[in-house]
Amino acid sequence: MALEDEAGQIYWSSKMAQAHTVRARRALLNDLPGYLAQLQQLHEKARSYTTFNYLYLIQLTLLEFTGNYEEIIKITTATEKLWAKGKINRRRFDSRFNNYMTAYAYLHNKQAAIGLKLSEDYLKDFHPSSGNWFFFMENYVLLALHAGQYSQAQQLLEMAHKNPYFRKQRAAARQRWDLYKAYIYFLQPENSPLTLRHFNQFVQTVPDYSRDKQGYNVAILILQYLNFLRRQDVENLLARLESLRKYEQRHLRESATLRSQLFFRLLVLTVKENFDPEACEKKGRPLLHRLHEAPQPGEAYAEIEIIPYEALWGITLDILRANLTENKAAEQTRRARVA
Repeated sequence: MALEDEAGQIYWSSKMAQAHTVRARRALLNDLPGYLAQLQQLHEKARSYTTFNYLYLIQLTLLEFTGNYEEIIKITTATEKLWAKGKINRRRFDSRFNNYMTAYAYLHNKQAAIGLKLSEDYLKDFHPSSGNWFFFMENYVLLALHAGQYSQAQQLLEMAHKNPYFRKQRAAARQRWDLYKAYIYFLQPENSPLTLRHFNQFVQTVPDYSRDKQGYNVAILILQYLNFLRRQDVENLLARLESLRKYEQRHLRESATLRSQLFFRLLVLTVKENFDPEACEKKGRPLLHRLHEAPQPGEAYAEIEIIPYEALWGITLDILRANLTENKAAEQTRRARVA
């Protein structure tokens, strides 16, 4: 019991640090290897389920923070097999958490299609009245978006909103759902329950996550930028471009934020190349190649790609092409009227 108590103190110390700002989470990243070594020693002495579970959770936390999602998949898959064989206490081990982490790792390891298929089976283990159901559904929606299954993402979003317990979530969780809804509207406005007016209002008054810099700032700035680009609202577009530059200078200076840095530079190209889709595509190829090669950042850096940046760049080029076609048609109509 003394060994288990010591293991619990180590685990909960790390857990408390995870609840704070990104700066605190990055500091925790330096401490996690030491915590892991201590828990390994305690488990070797105690050989109890409790010490095993604390060790297991810290292992996943360290891998999650460092972005080693492939190793998470290996560990959760192996643990699931041990659980199925009865090698792990079936009454005490939370297989739902193991399943959640498996799907989460597939999402961030760029294997969204596999995670999406697994999630269809995993969902039945979560009761709709629990907070865990909503956490799992967020991951499920993101898997659908990353797999390019936008209609399915819309259906999952509607399922979550129809859940009678939806309003009981914390305000921050409901704001995340609003952000997912806005992205889905942006991708498929014809299938969304949002109206254009409501979407524009939301984008302009989107919740400000800037206080703790945890994850959603980049997603918000990108959505606002693309919305103004589609509307050809040059004044607001240039203002948002300046916001992107300032945010990159202040908060995206570390190597782990490389993917966001590269995508911001791709967006800057749209203005530099005077919104010419062909020039943007050509000049953007080296950046896009680097983006393909850049690893996903660990959870310690907490930047969320609601849509993979590679896909978003394709959407950006499509917007530029549509705008160009629209402008040419408008110019032809104007000349015809003058003639």
